[in-house]
Amino acid sequence: MSAPTTAWAREHLAAWDRQQAAYINRREDRFAVMLDVLAETVPPGALVVDLACGPGSVSARVLDRFPGATCVAVDYDPMLLELGRLALAGHGDRVAFREADLWDPTWTRVLDGRRPHAVLSSTALHWLPADVLTRVYRDVAEVLEPGGVLLNADHLRQPGGRLLFEELARRDDVATQERDRAAGALSWDEWFSALAAHPHLAPLAAERERRFAGRPPNPDLGLAFHVAALRAGGFREAGPVWQHLDDYVVLAQR
Repeated sequence: MSAPTTAWAREHLAAWDRQQAAYINRREDRFAVMLDVLAETVPPGALVVDLACGPGSVSARVLDRFPGATCVAVDYDPMLLELGRLALAGHGDRVAFREADLWDPTWTRVLDGRRPHAVLSSTALHWLPADVLTRVYRDVAEVLEPGGVLLNADHLRQPGGRLLFEELARRDDVATQERDRAAGALSWDEWFSALAAHPHLAPLAAERERRFAGRPPNPDLGLAFHVAALRAGGFREAGPVWQHLDDYVVLAQR
């Protein structure tokens, strides 16, 4: 069973980006802010961890923007990791995809003792329950270089009675999905089905289902919780550097 070509993998990574953008209005704006912060806070040869990386959308942008940077892309989804390895193979040893479960307190072992200058994550950490998220933030603070930064771009819902805020965010989500689906973006399920149809990746679909079976639903932790958890975890500063309705980029510095 032959692996997909790099061109095939890049096409599916591009389809992933379109699929994700249908759920996240101004997704490229949040990436631009993250990269701009990196440009001001890390050295040219920075080591960047792409945390809960999926197929490597953040890594791809970091590697393109910063020719001297290297990335360690960390995830637990075997399908997405394999797609990322194939799609970003042209970057050679500047990027390494590593398998780790953030629910496991030993996940930082995949760094092999290296201390990153930055840890970036996009649309992923909202799946972690409060206790796991708090511990992951502490883990990151412990491995970062002094002065290193964490950037988390994510939907941070705002329940609690602010009805106008919630309604505006809901309408924005609906309008974004309608616009991008009309332009050809796949849904989440459609994209995964297309990926699993390849014989090389099909066996990984069952393993993916096994690994994530029984995980709790999205806990919808808000901005205030994330900032408080970062400060409690050892970051000296934490707060939003970008916002569109309930979508944020949160920055923290060790």
